[in-house]
Amino acid sequence: MIALVARQLGADLRVFWREPASVGFTVALPVMFLVLFVSIFGNAETRVGGRVIDGATYYVPGILALSITSAAFLNLAINVVIARERGVLKRARSTPLPPWVFMAGRVGTAILVAVGLAVVVSVLGAVLYGVELPRATLPAALLTLVVGSAAFAALGLLVTAAIPSEDSAPPITNVIVLPLYFISGIFVPSEQLPTALVTVADVFPVKPLFDAMLAAFAPTGGSGFAWGDLAVLTAWGVGGALLAARVFAWTPRRE
Repeated sequence: MIALVARQLGADLRVFWREPASVGFTVALPVMFLVLFVSIFGNAETRVGGRVIDGATYYVPGILALSITSAAFLNLAINVVIARERGVLKRARSTPLPPWVFMAGRVGTAILVAVGLAVVVSVLGAVLYGVELPRATLPAALLTLVVGSAAFAALGLLVTAAIPSEDSAPPITNVIVLPLYFISGIFVPSEQLPTALVTVADVFPVKPLFDAMLAAFAPTGGSGFAWGDLAVLTAWGVGGALLAARVFAWTPRRE
């Protein structure tokens, strides 16, 4: 079974890299955001949670959270809807390949792309802007990356049930996440946002992902694990997976 999953994962990875639009949107966009934000706002000190950190040290974990969301939620949901509406999922389910293996390839691809993006953004932050990469808190950063990617992949599969067509997939998924980016501190520090918006953001998974990643990059002491934020992400992931198992559709909506 492991070999079967590995072959399916390899096939899905090749398909991903052969799609310039997916690669450009998923990979290039976070890198562009990192360069733009640090270039526009500079590397001036930013106040976060009562302490002061460099602007780049703030934006790198923010763009990491955006990258994970983009790869594991946006890209996965859009590609799965396209495959569903073109009959790919239906045909795959009629083959001897176990459905869970097929889906493991899609989810695994999303997670690996998120991990790759995390490496690229972190290295660029270190090389271009002198951001100190996590060392003592590396386990916390890795756990946040894995938990966040898995949670958003589950939510990506869940949201496909609410998307009626492949044309509506990009706008629907972006309408979901774009407001969360703005109120979760990724683009604007939470200290500069109204308290009501921050309270709302705390409920959804984007802000806990960012806060947990920021805790690993700019720890206040200790191991850098943001256990409360990781618990919120885990709850969203488990809930999303359970609901997705009940409502996920393998056949096109037009049938």
